[in-house]
Amino acid sequence: MTPIAHLIGSVPLKSADEVFRKVSQSIGQHVKRMPDGETGRRSDWIGFVRRHLGKNPAFERDESVPWFQFKQWDGKVIREWPLLKIINGTDHSSIQLETGYAEDAITSFSQFEVLQTEGIIPQTVKYQACSATPHAISYMYITPEDQAAFTDIYTAHLIDEVREISGSIPHHKLAYQWDVCQEVLMWEGYFKSYQGYKDDIIRTLTKVGDAVVGSIDMGYHLCYGSPLDEHCVQPKDIGNLVEMANKLTAAVSRRIDYIHMPVPKDRNDEAYFAPLADLELSADTDLYLGCVHHNDHEGNARKLDLARQQTDIAGVGSECGWGRGDPENLNSILDAHNIILNSGSKTTIQNSN
Repeated sequence: MTPIAHLIGSVPLKSADEVFRKVSQSIGQHVKRMPDGETGRRSDWIGFVRRHLGKNPAFERDESVPWFQFKQWDGKVIREWPLLKIINGTDHSSIQLETGYAEDAITSFSQFEVLQTEGIIPQTVKYQACSATPHAISYMYITPEDQAAFTDIYTAHLIDEVREISGSIPHHKLAYQWDVCQEVLMWEGYFKSYQGYKDDIIRTLTKVGDAVVGSIDMGYHLCYGSPLDEHCVQPKDIGNLVEMANKLTAAVSRRIDYIHMPVPKDRNDEAYFAPLADLELSADTDLYLGCVHHNDHEGNARKLDLARQQTDIAGVGSECGWGRGDPENLNSILDAHNIILNSGSKTTIQNSN
């Protein structure tokens, strides 16, 4: 069957319409699911949620803790901001959150549907809605004392958004992706850990995953963040992602259609991929490898070959979304997908679905 090109989410274009047309024209024949590019307010991924919380009357700055410093792997401070807390005495059940995930997905799907009817988007492609997970917000923006309570509040909100989306878009045309970034960073020691954090993370990821009904495709994008278009953390190997994937496979009740794992550009060594031998996905879960980097066709093929020595690979994508990268590289990264997917037998991808 046709190899899969998996798009993570963000694309550095101005509108969903531009994204749908560009992707369809360039790699549409390889795409199974298509996101809207996370344009507009979502162009800085979760920054728009921080802005909403900053104006929400249930939250205020926690002046008792230092500002959070968002650092790159080399220690460079990329951005910093004050952490928020729930105002003392607030009834948690009364907190109203407005992220607009459902509104944006429904609006984008209407554009998607028009272009699919016109034959621009291939008929077999599904619309892919994407959301950051609860811990993405709590670890980044909420004071440690309130993170547990906020995670519960935000989880309930996201589940409501998922229900609204699934009630408005035909299930056979819809896929839902959970972007798992801060959890991966916690696993890697980026944030200050706490007792039971792994169980806490898997429990929350399971809750939001199971909130997507079984008639809708659902997958997890495991991520290291890319504020400067490269990993926030340079991992020893892919082992932590394998551990997370195995725990999700054991915990999630519904089918996981795919899990995406990124690969840093400079990791073309066998040691990075060796832990894939311990991967224990269900038979109906595809593994997508984030091995596609622009202007590194030989390295992309090498990564894919090394991964396939350990496990089946059902598709490829980039290591993260493209929205924070240089827009000038968009054509190059799209071309890189075509090159690896159209290449010879050594890098031919096995598609399990």
